[in-house]
Amino acid sequence: MAAQRTRHATGPLVRGRWTAPERTATISDLADGGTFETVHLAGVDDVERALTAADAARTELRETTIPERANWCHEIADGIRERKSDFVETIVREAGKPISSARGEVESAAERFDRAAEEIRHLKGEYREGTTDGHEDWEALVKFEPIGTVVCISPYNYPLATTALQVAPALATGNSVLLKPALKTPVSAAMLAEVLDDVDLPEGTFNFLPGRGSEIGDALVGDDRVDAVAMTGSSGAGKRVADQSGIANLHLELGGNAPAIVFSDADLTDVADQCAKGSFKYAGQRCSAVSRILAHEDVHDDLVSDLEDRVPEWQPDDLFEESTRVGPLIDESQAEWVDELVTDAVDRGANLVCGGERDGTVYEPTLLSEIPHDARILREEQFGPVAAVTEVESESAALELANESDLTLDGCVFTSDYDRATSVANRLEAGAVRINGVPSHGLGDIPFGGNGKSGIGREGLGVTIREFVRRKSVIL
Repeated sequence: MAAQRTRHATGPLVRGRWTAPERTATISDLADGGTFETVHLAGVDDVERALTAADAARTELRETTIPERANWCHEIADGIRERKSDFVETIVREAGKPISSARGEVESAAERFDRAAEEIRHLKGEYREGTTDGHEDWEALVKFEPIGTVVCISPYNYPLATTALQVAPALATGNSVLLKPALKTPVSAAMLAEVLDDVDLPEGTFNFLPGRGSEIGDALVGDDRVDAVAMTGSSGAGKRVADQSGIANLHLELGGNAPAIVFSDADLTDVADQCAKGSFKYAGQRCSAVSRILAHEDVHDDLVSDLEDRVPEWQPDDLFEESTRVGPLIDESQAEWVDELVTDAVDRGANLVCGGERDGTVYEPTLLSEIPHDARILREEQFGPVAAVTEVESESAALELANESDLTLDGCVFTSDYDRATSVANRLEAGAVRINGVPSHGLGDIPFGGNGKSGIGREGLGVTIREFVRRKSVIL
């Protein structure tokens, strides 16, 4: 087990001052049980103070330069790496993530700040000349300036890396930031707030607000001083944000139910390896997880057999062991939800090949086959360690079933036929489709995001940077 960790401030940070309101919440230790941390919760009064501070910082931030802001990002990346071991342990304990995955998340977060620094250096203005009758002598400079104040709402499953993907572009473009982390995993975000607090930012630039969305969410996103909202979370929470937000630029990366379409000419050994990882990694608690496997009837049984052989490689174990690949779910309610979807599928006639048992927050990696097409698990987001395999008879049937869900974030196609791969990818309703590999959002080099109930807009370092600025035309 890890050594005694350093204690950290866990209350709101506004205008460079940490506070400890009386309202608290306990964060469970998913590695050893018991309580990991007690967090002091922000209220509506703290939100008002933070909005006032962020609004006041805008004038000074507009005067900052790209090199200055790039240096902030590099300094933050260095600060994350200096505290790497503490960040890793925190993510293991509060998020229930195996240590090898937690270590990768910390490095990913630091890299995102470094990449934001490089991306911002490529944000250049434009020179334009008039090309219409009556404006032949017009010349204009099109400049980029900060959009203003950005609210960042981060999820529990990647509490540091996703937070970095929101905060880094916002700071790099010269905006003030209000960060509200998921209340299930706020400690790693509080540690990031400490790192930012050590950087010489203009007063009020960064504000940290741990709190319950039901208590402070509306006040945070519905204020007229907010110019953009970046959120990663459930579709239900995203709809609430969209309903309550004012005239703000929305970037909502929400739920997913990613299909993996497997044709008879696919390499089944590779498909089984990929889909096991896609379904079981971090116990399936990823918006890009493979949620359903639509296998052609000619290979359904063989693929299920290959997947069954791989399930033992994904059994829950000590989170601090390097070989562990799967841990618990975030809480018992999530485990109950996964069990509900599995039970529904079995009741409708699905074959429970293995797994299907839970012990508190631990849900066994589960393999279902021959799932009827009316089962809820084929349409709803499960966020659990379940490989759900159903049979399809043709390409058109696979596409019809894949496109029935309105959670259209990601998808993937497995085939050795290039023309079929591109044709199916083009017709699959999803924000991103991977060919012969499972969905992954990586560091954010490639834009990602969903359609329908899976979100609004696209994310990614370069894409988000361009969404967090506004264009100003200066006509000469």
